[in-house]
Amino acid sequence: MKQIIFYFFSFFALFMALFLILTKNSIHAVLSLIFTFILTSIIWLILEAEFLAMTLILVYVGAVMVLFLFVVMMLDIEEVIKKSKFVKLWPFVIFIPMFLFLLTFYTYNHDSSSVTINSILIQHSVDYNNMRELGTLLYTRYLFSFEIAGLLLLVGIIAAISLTFRGKVGNSHYQNIRKQINVSSKNRLKLKN
Repeated sequence: MKQIIFYFFSFFALFMALFLILTKNSIHAVLSLIFTFILTSIIWLILEAEFLAMTLILVYVGAVMVLFLFVVMMLDIEEVIKKSKFVKLWPFVIFIPMFLFLLTFYTYNHDSSSVTINSILIQHSVDYNNMRELGTLLYTRYLFSFEIAGLLLLVGIIAAISLTFRGKVGNSHYQNIRKQINVSSKNRLKLKN
């Protein structure tokens, strides 16, 4: 019964991830990613990784994805896509996913143990602590994969900065802390075009 539930939620998580990639509406894509995270956390609960499941819900769905949703709603993504120089960057668009796929394939095939769904769905004793097991595995056996995840987050940060950057630095508006501290009631509101 546990395997049927596992495959049921896995199928819907893959379906929502595929919808995330194929949809053209950016709001629908973010909502699809939220549902994918929720379904993945249910899968982690089935696999007795309660810490990861709750972290995924609280951190990613609760904070990061809400922030993504607000950013996507405020940015004019369609205008950025129209002005982008996608044709010039197509070699990178093909090379980077292929490199990440080969890196993942290499990491998966050079793992010393053979992991199947039957070996994962094992009932543990009452004194089992999955946080201790997670820390031990994360910083010993899966250290290379953990570093790859950090690299992917760095690429995501750089992509987010490059999407939101508009024009030259001289055209940007920055906060002037001295003006904010010395503000009076007469010049509290200043409209800019």
